[in-house]
Amino acid sequence: MHPEIKHNSLAPKPRRKRALIESLVGNTPLLDLSHYSPNPEKIAIYAKAEWFNPGYSVKDRAALSMVRSALDAGRLDHGKRLLDASSGNTALAYAMFGAALGFGVTLCVPENVSPAQKAMLRAYGAETIYTSAQEGSDGAILKARELLESHPEKYYYADQYSNPANWQAHYRTTAPEIWQQTRGKITHFIAGLGTSGTFMGTGRRLR
Repeated sequence: MHPEIKHNSLAPKPRRKRALIESLVGNTPLLDLSHYSPNPEKIAIYAKAEWFNPGYSVKDRAALSMVRSALDAGRLDHGKRLLDASSGNTALAYAMFGAALGFGVTLCVPENVSPAQKAMLRAYGAETIYTSAQEGSDGAILKARELLESHPEKYYYADQYSNPANWQAHYRTTAPEIWQQTRGKITHFIAGLGTSGTFMGTGRRLR
């Protein structure tokens, strides 16, 4: 058998590869930090260890959800590239999934992101367009919209700031995990806000 044919026959099928990647995201542990509590016997404190995700961030959940939604709806077919604006972790997640699943990724990112993030984006092969640091996320979003307007046939604009698949990722996964891990005893949920997807999705499901 020709070596190339043999290699391809052993390569994971697209659906199998996607299922494997999806299995790596989520189901992160809950760490007991009750020693920081003012009253450990009555008030327990736990932290969700989202750095156990393959991209070391909670943003892996939202990025995977948005990618999965686009693939299922056929929005990333015919060679279209995923386009979005991000200040860092979501960009890394997009780039990682694009490299793994075989679709192109174009990202508009403020130029003041860390050197480590820039190096990882290069390693994943993402096309990265750096925007003004002074304009922050707003400048990156405006640039992404300009690209989409100029070449609508080329891009699928994920638009993480208004994409319902963002918060739905946490509604489907993060909240049920926390509920199960605390055996339904959770009384308060605290999260940092960026796109607000983590807070909105988890909060809605827990309520």
